[in-house]
Parts: sequence; C-alpha cells; structure tokens
Amino acid sequence: MNKSIGIVGAGIGGLHLALYLQQHGIQATVLTDRTPEQYASARLMNTVAHHSVTIARENELGVNHWDDAATIYHHHDHFFNFPGNGLLFRGAFKKPSRAVDYRMYLPALMRDFEHRGGSIEYASIQDDDIPALVSRFDLLVVSTGKGALGRMFAHRPELSPYSQPQRLLCVGLYDGVDHGSPDGDDPRGVTLSVSPGHGEMIVIPTLSFSGMKTALLMENIPGGDMADLVSLSYDADPAAFRQTILDKLEKHHPHTYNRIDTHRFGLAQPLDLLQGAVVPTVRQSSVAFDGEKFAVALGDVHSVVDPLMGQGANIASYAAFELGKAIVETVAFDARFVEEVDRARENRVFAAARWTNLMLRPPSEAMGRLILTMAQDRELCDEFTDNFNYPERQWDRVATDKRIHAWIDRRAPLAA
Repeated sequence: MNKSIGIVGAGIGGLHLALYLQQHGIQATVLTDRTPEQYASARLMNTVAHHSVTIARENELGVNHWDDAATIYHHHDHFFNFPGNGLLFRGAFKKPSRAVDYRMYLPALMRDFEHRGGSIEYASIQDDDIPALVSRFDLLVVSTGKGALGRMFAHRPELSPYSQPQRLLCVGLYDGVDHGSPDGDDPRGVTLSVSPGHGEMIVIPTLSFSGMKTALLMENIPGGDMADLVSLSYDADPAAFRQTILDKLEKHHPHTYNRIDTHRFGLAQPLDLLQGAVVPTVRQSSVAFDGEKFAVALGDVHSVVDPLMGQGANIASYAAFELGKAIVETVAFDARFVEEVDRARENRVFAAARWTNLMLRPPSEAMGRLILTMAQDRELCDEFTDNFNYPERQWDRVATDKRIHAWIDRRAPLAA
C-alpha cells in the first residue's frame, strides 16, 4: 500500500514523525510557514528539556547532533523557599537529559529531513486550503494549532479542568548563572525552585547560539508577587528589567540568586525572552471528513500542557513515534486506525497532562508528605525524578492521595 502523508507543522512532533516515516520508506510532506532561517532568527520559542527517552529517539532517527558531555545534565535539585528554613534536596536521573535552543534544534532537523530527500513546503495555510489538503493526502497530521487547523479538533472539557492560565510565564536565556560543570564534583542539574504562594522557577542549563546559557522559566501564580513579570518590558528599559528580575530572584528564589554573578547577569540577547501564558487543553485526537478521510492531531494540537513539568516536547516526540508505527503497519486509514493510534499514545499523553495539572494546584496533605519524605529518602526522590521520562508511571503513583501514601509506605520498609 502506497501511503502519502501530509504533516502540518515543523515542531518536534511533526519533524520526528516525518523523519520516522522517511526511515520506513513512506512519503511524507511537511507543510510549514517558517523556513529554517526564520526559525533561527525568531524570538525565543520555549525552554525545552529533552529527557533520555527522547534523546534515545533522536539517536534512532540519526538526528542527535548534540551528543556531548558539555550539554547534558544529570539531576533535579528541589528548593522550597519556606520562611526562615529553605528545603533543598536532589533526585538523579538514570540517564542524563539535555536542553537545546529550538531555534537551533528545529532548523537542524528540517535540514536533515530535506537532505535525506524529504519534501518541505513553505507556505501559510488558510482556512479554505483545508479541503484541498485533506483530498491531497491519504492522511493529514496536524501538529500546529494555528487558525482553523487547530479549531477542527474539539475541546475535551473532561480532560481540561482549567479555563484560564494557572501560571503567568516569564522565560529567558541568561548569562551569569552558575549551573555546575558537566564533569566536576557538582555536575550540572536543573533546579526546581518553589516560592509558596508566588510560583515556581525551573533553572535549565541550555545550549544556545553562543554556547551554554541558563534558562530561567518563571511560572508565576496570578496575583502573586512575581505575576507582574509577565508584562515587564525589556525593550523599554533593559537595566530596569534586569534589576527587577534580580530583586525578585533574591526574594523568592534565593538558592538560584546565590549562584548569580550580578555583574554578568542579563539576557544573552534581546530576543531571548518569552512572556505569556498557557491554558492547559486536551482536544479530540481526530476529525473525519467526507470521503472517509481523517486528520489526526499531534503534539500541542492534541494536548497542550503548562511547561512546569517539562512534558510537552517529550510527549510530542513519543506520540509521533507511536503514530508513525501505526502508519507503517496499517492497511487502511479509517476509524479503526484512529482507535489504534489513540490506544497506543493516550496513556502517556493524558498522564502527562493530568500530572502537570495536579502540580499546578496547592499541594494536598499527601503531596506535602511526599515532598518531605523525598527530602529524607534519596532513592524515592531519584524514582520521582526519573519518572519525568515516564509520566504514566508518575501518574500511577500520585493520581490520588491514597496512591501517594501507598508509594511512601511501600518505600518505608526499604528505608528502615
């Protein structure tokens, strides 16, 4: 069966799917409105960490261009800024993670795909282009939610508990933050810093255009003291922006502030700043058209999560591989095909959404107990940390307070 696949969007989901299909001899056409050069010159898109399961998929695709000890990190440090008594503890990954600026990452994969004979069409898709796209391909995969393409997939309220953003984001790449050495006594890690009532900050060593930088992903609670950073203008007064950030970090995230060389601190470049908010949303996985054609949602079109738990890109890559396997194996792109795709990917995708949504809420008594226990039990914290690779395992453990208590109690005899 000859199979022609159209993939709208050149994010990680669309490109991993296109490269996977290319490896398996299936014709895929990527449609995007931005060239590699436009991606490279754009404003910061995100701050994305790839966990080891995603790096393994990159190795399988032959697109891991950043397999260097200088780019990886090995653990999560958790810091809670409790008044008068901060709590700090560490959890390690079994295999390291890595973060690369997507303005470098996506163009590299686009070029890989084209150099291997793949086709990328550069154009903006309008509403009235959709019927022609559906008829052109055996299957249309939509991995970007712009305009009518995203609206095709209905919102699933039972899986989308929030109608408003739960965090106001201020994300930047900075110089002047010590994030450890790749092979020293204190190797590189990510810091998950919590200022109760005000929000969280994820500190990520990130490879960008001029070497290693530090991503500060500030997840600020609406109404809290950090919330105004979502609208703080860098262009209007760079010096005031820098000083405001430093003042907020000193007050709310002192563990990170103490690692800053204040004389060197600042945005790596003016475009290295992203401010905004996300409404976590799960949508229907497919749309049926007349003529028995289907469009399938992928990545953020299917499930967009707040970046707090670093799951978005990793589940998009996972879902792309599961969809790719189904495309390779199927004999028909019909309703049964869609059922098989859903069954293959939904456990991990939905677990990531549910776990992230849980962590956006104030901690329950059981979650508080888990945090305090992890501070005393390194193996438990290691398990929690490595489960960033496997959100379905994490959700199995934290979906209810009963499960959290059972997880802790199961570990108790081992710690005795």
